[in-house]
Amino acid sequence: MFSRLGDRLKQTFKNLSGRGRLTEDNIQDALRDVRIALLEADVALPIVREFVNRVKERAVGKDVLESLQPGQAVIKVVKDELVELMGSENDSLNLSVRPPAVVLVAGLQGAGKTTTIGKLSRYLMEREKKKVMVVSTDIHRPAAIEQLERLAETTGAIFFPSSTDQNPIDIAKAAKEQAVKVSADVLIIDTAGRLHVDQDLMNEVKRVHEAIDPIETLFVVDSMTGQDAVNSARAFDEMLPLTGVILTKTDGDARGGAALSIRQVTGKPIKFLGTGEAMDAIEAFHPERVASRILGMGDVLTLVEEIERKVDHGKAEKLATKFKKGKGFDLSDFRDQMMEMENMGGLSSLVDKLPGMGNIPDKVLNQVNDKQTKQVVAIINSMTPKERTHPALIKGSRKKRIAGGSGTQIQDVNRLLKQFAQMQKMMKKMGKGKNLKRMMGQFGGGGGSMPRMPF
Repeated sequence: MFSRLGDRLKQTFKNLSGRGRLTEDNIQDALRDVRIALLEADVALPIVREFVNRVKERAVGKDVLESLQPGQAVIKVVKDELVELMGSENDSLNLSVRPPAVVLVAGLQGAGKTTTIGKLSRYLMEREKKKVMVVSTDIHRPAAIEQLERLAETTGAIFFPSSTDQNPIDIAKAAKEQAVKVSADVLIIDTAGRLHVDQDLMNEVKRVHEAIDPIETLFVVDSMTGQDAVNSARAFDEMLPLTGVILTKTDGDARGGAALSIRQVTGKPIKFLGTGEAMDAIEAFHPERVASRILGMGDVLTLVEEIERKVDHGKAEKLATKFKKGKGFDLSDFRDQMMEMENMGGLSSLVDKLPGMGNIPDKVLNQVNDKQTKQVVAIINSMTPKERTHPALIKGSRKKRIAGGSGTQIQDVNRLLKQFAQMQKMMKKMGKGKNLKRMMGQFGGGGGSMPRMPF
């Protein structure tokens, strides 16, 4: 998300940073580019005007124009205003009520509402250690009830059954009673969706809301619909007391206009972002972290949290022990590290969160290809354990077998072996004396607070 906007802003600020002194004309030119970039990102015109005016008011001030690094000072002003635009800080779910905390989820059909409930239930169970029950009141679409049941089985949430011949209000009330009986901490209620905002949908959701009085009422919306997402969120907010918004499909949204507009238009915070298809592809929305990503400053805090949660620390310890004992880094280790990166969203996701990536040429960043990661894993999986430990054994007939087993070409196998040979040399150097201590200290082996990262 925000890739187009980020590219435009980084180029604009690159021009500013190269100047030792800024004038009001320099800033005016830069803000013209910022304005165009925001409009291209599908941010509403009134919001763009207000944003640019606020930045200009601060950027032409004495503190910026007379600072030692005026270009950096302007970037900081833009970052601060982006954070303010998106809501200043993360608004977490309010679950501090007598259980069960009822969360009502509404949205249009196709926005990924039911899938988001599956992700949210897993998020609450894994990170908040909550006991979660889910129920569907969508009596118009039997597939929605079946889908939620399958998702509950996948995530481990408690599923409360319902059917199309029941009344949505009766379903919701019965689910709440059952949640009390089984001591569920959270009850998430799925509601009916429509292809567009209509009065029947609104009336039905309103009746369910009035019957159960939820602590949280969340609107799920597809970020890729841009201003339509903002407009539908505003329409729902006028009929329902929304407490927050969840933006889905942000991994496919290159513009990001919805994320930058919704808080300002509706006054409601974005609480979560759906970042992919996997059940763990959901993250809390932190305006400051998102602003840092937009401006190419990375998002180290989110990266550290993902490493803590997703990296197999047992495997990392074993790998560290291998280095300490002087044992070689083999293809099995390499495969494990590639799979760790896949587990954290792939190379492209990691690059997005690393600081300084905005300074790397596009032709280099374009080589970051998650499909190649999957290909590498497939090639290594087609090798025997002995071949993974001793890649020098892999000659003509073995290469042909490995390529056939992994659905690749012999040149792909050759490329992997060459890259791995280069990596082995590097790992041997890192494994000697002070280099190893420095590496382990940097990535957590030396008792630091940072978790150990995959290579």
